[in-house]
Amino acid sequence: MTDNQNVLKFVNDSAALVQPRRIVWITGEEDQLEALRKEALATGELIKLNEDLLPGCYLHRSATNDVARVEGRTFICCKNKDDAGPINNWMDPQEAYEKVGAIFEGSMKGKTMYVIPYSMGAVGSKFSKIGIEITDSIYVVVSMAIMTRIGNKVLDTLGDSNDFVRGLHAKADLDAEKRYILHFPEDNTIWSVNSGYGGNVLLGKKCFALRIASYLGKNEGWMAEHMLILGVENPEGEIKYVAAAFPSACGKTNLAMLIPPEIYKQKGYKVWCVGDDIAWIRVGADGRLWAINPENGFFGVAPGTNMKSNPNALLSTKKNAIFTNVVHNLDNNTVWWEGMDKNPPTNALDWKGNRWTADCGEKGAHPNSRFTAPAINCPCISSEFEAPDGVPLSAIIFGGRRAKTAPLVYEARDWNSGVFIGSAMASETTAAATGAVGVVRRDPMAMRPFVGYNMADYFAHWIEMGTKISNQPKIFNVNWFRTDDNGNFIWPGYGDNLRVLEWILARCENKVDAVETPIGYVPVPEDINIEGLDDVTVDTIKELLTVDPENWKEEVKGIEEFYAQFGDRLPKELSEKLAELKARLN
Repeated sequence: MTDNQNVLKFVNDSAALVQPRRIVWITGEEDQLEALRKEALATGELIKLNEDLLPGCYLHRSATNDVARVEGRTFICCKNKDDAGPINNWMDPQEAYEKVGAIFEGSMKGKTMYVIPYSMGAVGSKFSKIGIEITDSIYVVVSMAIMTRIGNKVLDTLGDSNDFVRGLHAKADLDAEKRYILHFPEDNTIWSVNSGYGGNVLLGKKCFALRIASYLGKNEGWMAEHMLILGVENPEGEIKYVAAAFPSACGKTNLAMLIPPEIYKQKGYKVWCVGDDIAWIRVGADGRLWAINPENGFFGVAPGTNMKSNPNALLSTKKNAIFTNVVHNLDNNTVWWEGMDKNPPTNALDWKGNRWTADCGEKGAHPNSRFTAPAINCPCISSEFEAPDGVPLSAIIFGGRRAKTAPLVYEARDWNSGVFIGSAMASETTAAATGAVGVVRRDPMAMRPFVGYNMADYFAHWIEMGTKISNQPKIFNVNWFRTDDNGNFIWPGYGDNLRVLEWILARCENKVDAVETPIGYVPVPEDINIEGLDDVTVDTIKELLTVDPENWKEEVKGIEEFYAQFGDRLPKELSEKLAELKARLN
C-alpha cells in the first residue's frame, strides 16, 4: 500500500466508477502472483503447460473477436483536434470521459479490481517512468509482471509524487462495438475497455511506452521510439550500440536477437540484445544519445518463430512465459504454431479451443498469436539491460521492405537528412497483409500507429533534438528485401545482416569511405564483407547498392503526397530536404 494521496485518489475514483467487489494491490511478491495464477487456472483464464518441458509456462486464449490491436478504436483525446494530427483518431476529452465512462460504470460489479504499480525502465533510474494500471484481468496482472517491473518497490520509488501514468482497464463484456483504447496525453491517462488482448490491455506497452511517452518526451526533451537496441561486440571486446526502427514484417525481432554468421563467431564477434521493440532516448552529459529499453519482457509474434529464423526468441519462451492463441498439443501438454517446425501435433486444440489437425484447412494458431516472455531468458540479453543510464548510441537505423527502390544500406548526409529519411520511411505490403501486394505504405520512424500527438510536431521534435546533441549518432537506412527480376531476395538476410552493421559501425568511426549518390552515401562495394557467402559476389553487392533516379523520382511523388496532409505544420527543414533531393535527382 501507499500513503500517496494522488495514487489513493486515482484508485478510489476508479473503484467508485467500476464498483468492484474487492480491491487487491499487487505487491510484486511471487507468493501473491502464484496464488493468482492458481485462481486463473480454476476459472480457465489460464491453462498450465507441461512443467518438465515448459516450466512456469501457461496458455491463454483471448475472445475470438479480440485478437489484435484495434487502430480504428484507438484514440488520442486532447483538447485541440489539430494537436492529434491527421494520422491519429481524435476524440474530445470531455466527450471521451463521458461516453466511455458510461461503459466503465459498474463494469467490475462482483469482480476483483487489481491495482498494479509498475515501472517502465529499471526501478529508480532517472530514465524510468511509473504507471499504475487498474484491471479486472489476472492475465493482465501476470503479464505485466513479465513485461514491466511491478509492486511495492515501485510505490516506494514514487513516494508522494504525482508523476505517474494513470491506466484503467476493464474487460467489461468484450463487446467489439464498445471497445475503446483512449489516450489522454494532457492528463497522463489511458483508458482501455472491452478488450482482453495484450496489445490493448498491457497498458505499459504501446499505450504508455510510445503514445503517452512520445508526448512526455516532446515536452521534457527526450524521445520515445519504436526501436530495437542492440550491441555489436568486436573481437577486441569493444561494444558499440545501435537503435533501429522497422515497420512490421521487416525482421525487427530477428535483428534484435541476431546470431552472427559462423565466420564472425570464429573471429569473436557477439551481438547483445538490449531491447526488441521500444527505446527511450535522452541526451547524456557527454553530448551523446543514450537509450534504455523501458520494458522487462518480450511480447512477440509466435508464427514463424523457430530455431532457424530466431533461436534466441524461441529459447526465451522456454520458461515462465505465457502463450496466447496458439495450438495446444494435448499429447505432451505443450504448444505449437505454424512455422515452429514441420511436425504439427496430431492430438491438438486450435487457438479457439476446438479440435484441430494440420490437414483441416484452417490455421491452428492465430496469425497474430503471441508469447510473453521475460527478457532475462534471452541467451543474448545484454549485461547493460538493467543499466540505469542506458547505452550510448553510435548509429540510428531506419529500414523497410522495398523490392527495387532503396539500396541495401545508405547513410544520411547529416542529422536533418536522417530525419527526412525516417519521416519518409515506407514498406511494401506483403501477402501476409490484407489488400494488394506491393503497395507502398508510409510508416515514419515505424511510429505511424504510435505517436501520441501530431506527427508533424513529432518530426519537428526530432529536428529540435538534433540541435541539443553535440555528439550526434550517424543515421542510416537499410533494406534487406531487394529482389531480382524473378522476385527472389538478393541479400541472404538474418545473421548476415551483421555484415551491414559492421560497415555502419566502421562509418561511425570514419574507418571506411563511401560513395555519394543523390540519396546519401552508399558503401564502396568491396567494403561489405562477403567472405563465406557462396552466392554473393562483389557484382551482387554493386547491384544491391544501385540507386535508380527514375525509381526515386516516383518515390519523391509519394513523399510529396504524404507530406501534403500535414499542411503548414510540416517543418520547413523537411520540405527543404525534399526539394534538395528532387534537385539532385534531376
